[in-house]
Amino acid sequence: MPENGRGPGAAAGPRAPESFEAFARASQKRLYRTAYLLCGDADTARDLTQTTLAKMFQHWRRASAADHVEAYARTVLTRTYLAERRRRLRDLLAHSRPGPGPSPDHADLRVTLLSAIAGLPPRARAMVVLRYWEDQSVESVATLLKCSESTVKSQCSRSLAKLRAQLGEAHVYATGS
Repeated sequence: MPENGRGPGAAAGPRAPESFEAFARASQKRLYRTAYLLCGDADTARDLTQTTLAKMFQHWRRASAADHVEAYARTVLTRTYLAERRRRLRDLLAHSRPGPGPSPDHADLRVTLLSAIAGLPPRARAMVVLRYWEDQSVESVATLLKCSESTVKSQCSRSLAKLRAQLGEAHVYATGS
């Protein structure tokens, strides 16, 4: 019976794409937001989101069996982002801003912050976005990026210090002091 595809596993086949479609619809905006925070570019974020969803579809049987499918998707998204950054180091350097970011006293704080985050190296940016923007625990970020918890803590600490130094007067703008 398995030869014609009508065995016990065949019944799950038609439902799998439907459940993937429901998952994709429900999580697309959240994945896009995370992708945008990681890469800082709307077009690249859309591509990254689509690549993540394509990988999730390709391995949907394994992904849907995970305890937390959203966390699985976030892991796929982050690892895809980091892999693309490693492969396109030359592209990253070509698109980096040569001068300082926008002046904090004339720019919206959000734009200033996104510009500062874009100046971080890809792995440090991923840690900061996941840890503080996505409000993930140190343990989950370490698991996601396959590193130790102390690495996450030290990289986040250094990245935040770099952001504070880069933003300078933006802190005064944000607090109104």
